[in-house]
Amino acid sequence: MRNLSPRRVVIKIGTNTICRQDGTVDHDYIADIARQVVELESKGIQSIIVTSGAIGSGSTELNLNGKNKDIPMKQACAAVGQAILMLAYRTAFAKYAKPVGQILVTYGAFSDRKRYLNLRKTIEELFKLGVVPIVNENDVIATDEIDEVFGDNDKLSALVAANMDADLLILLTDVDGLYDRNPNFDPDARLLTVVDEITKDIERIAGDKRNERSVGGMRTKIAAAKIAMQSGCNMVIANGRLENVVLRVVEGEEIGTLFTATPKYTIKERWILFACPRGKLVIDEGAEKAVKEGKSLLLCGVQSIEGNFKKGDVVRIGNFAKGIVNFSSAEIVAMKVSSKCENSDQNSNRIRKAIIESENIVLLN
Repeated sequence: MRNLSPRRVVIKIGTNTICRQDGTVDHDYIADIARQVVELESKGIQSIIVTSGAIGSGSTELNLNGKNKDIPMKQACAAVGQAILMLAYRTAFAKYAKPVGQILVTYGAFSDRKRYLNLRKTIEELFKLGVVPIVNENDVIATDEIDEVFGDNDKLSALVAANMDADLLILLTDVDGLYDRNPNFDPDARLLTVVDEITKDIERIAGDKRNERSVGGMRTKIAAAKIAMQSGCNMVIANGRLENVVLRVVEGEEIGTLFTATPKYTIKERWILFACPRGKLVIDEGAEKAVKEGKSLLLCGVQSIEGNFKKGDVVRIGNFAKGIVNFSSAEIVAMKVSSKCENSDQNSNRIRKAIIESENIVLLN
């Protein structure tokens, strides 16, 4: 048995798991997930559901399966599918007098500090009200997800787990877990029950399975595992069609593949680490050495600036760190120009201004 003992769980359900072969939403499956979530709550365990299936179910509703879809058509399918999904969840949880709340997010919700904090407050308030949060990528307006620039719901679920203090992330999919080889082609493939570190070998054996209805494959799940593990959150990939799969994983039964948590970052550091950088500061060797030693980044160490950003944004520092800037890109440029034109004590003070405070810097692996 595994000793997981979570107090907050994120459950991600893949498209191929939540939808039938014909692309319609499996209402019986959602009803069974609802039952397990309610049972977890009776044990004092909170659950956040990250659901896929909007584009797939919308496509089926509109009789568009098998057709090549451009971005607007996929967005239209998502708009229709979201309504279908939420009605299914609402119906399933209503049996237990449990309300559900829909949360549609874009990557910006994890990159803008104010929006991120608002998201956290909303989810915490939903828990206080006894509401089950149902999260999905806002495919209707966020083309990054559909184009696979942002990623997929595997990464989304990992970001939710990392930023909402979850102890366990469960990815429910149509396979039993991570194998050392592709089980579709090798009958001797072995299921890996525990992964303590994402090595190059692990990344190499992760497949790239895709189909029309599903965005991600095992590769995206490995990427999600990196986020979860670094955030102190255990992650399990399991076959979503196993009986009582959520309850069994939470109770520690050894099913699927467990990716063990390696606590390393605080909540604030996680946000900095996983936020999309709005720009980049190119710095000199002296500044790089100072930052790596835990010191603040000063104006005098900045050589050049890339991108347009505002005060409070996350930016990349060289190729080794990220941090929250105290000034906008325009302000930093103006300060650099001014510092070159003046020779005074005032100028000396200016070039020693902290562009990023040490407590707002995270070194990258």
